[in-house]
Amino acid sequence: MSIAGQAALVTGGGSGIGAGIAQRLARDGAEVLVADINAAAAEAVAAGIRDAGGTAQPFAMDVAEPDLAAAAVAEAEARFGRLRIAVCNAGITDRKPVLEMSLGDFERVLRVNLIGCFVTAQAAGRAMACGPEEARGGRIVTISSVSGQFGGTGRAAYGASKGGIEMLTKVLAAELAEYGITVNAVAPGPTQIARTAHGPRQRAAFLGRMAIKRYGTPEDIAAAVAFLCGPDCGFITGHILNVDGGFASSGVLYDPNEGA
Repeated sequence: MSIAGQAALVTGGGSGIGAGIAQRLARDGAEVLVADINAAAAEAVAAGIRDAGGTAQPFAMDVAEPDLAAAAVAEAEARFGRLRIAVCNAGITDRKPVLEMSLGDFERVLRVNLIGCFVTAQAAGRAMACGPEEARGGRIVTISSVSGQFGGTGRAAYGASKGGIEMLTKVLAAELAEYGITVNAVAPGPTQIARTAHGPRQRAAFLGRMAIKRYGTPEDIAAAVAFLCGPDCGFITGHILNVDGGFASSGVLYDPNEGA
């Protein structure tokens, strides 16, 4: 068994981690709707997938607009058949200190990251749950972050949105299991993408508590997503899979040979 021929939706698929996910799912045989607020970026990723022999089409989508989630699902099903995979990846960041952050800034991040995840997962879940029992089922994967698990400077909105996604994932998993739908989250650690503008001090702060001394890549995250979308994950749901180089588990790291 594989995901070959399965219809998939990836939000935020026009760049970074989302592009890596769309490319990996297509390489594994899925037929992918690459949804992104940047229509040109979505088309570029979809075209690259087609050039590599895969199946993909672009879709212009702002996840902060709830009606577009249902439209994206309908588009995926019209092009590729019944939706079986949905990856809720679209998100934005804002690193303002809490005392300087406006309510509008806070709400904007939550609207895109958390509400966007909710409406996408809801629309996908409705499509996967409809019809006779034998036709139901699917995989929903949300993209969280280690920033949703730890307090960190400049992450009031982003951290709250990602923490919310992790709880949302668990609730979705509990409610959608009866329809044969699994729901899991991948929580990346620091990942090298275009929008990761970490200076030397921030990089040192991350790498200092990582067992694997490098930033992740979109391919690292995509591999975990592909696993959770695959046929071997039928008994895994409500799980938060950290792909973080050991960031969440390592604690204080130092060389004992250097003394106390």
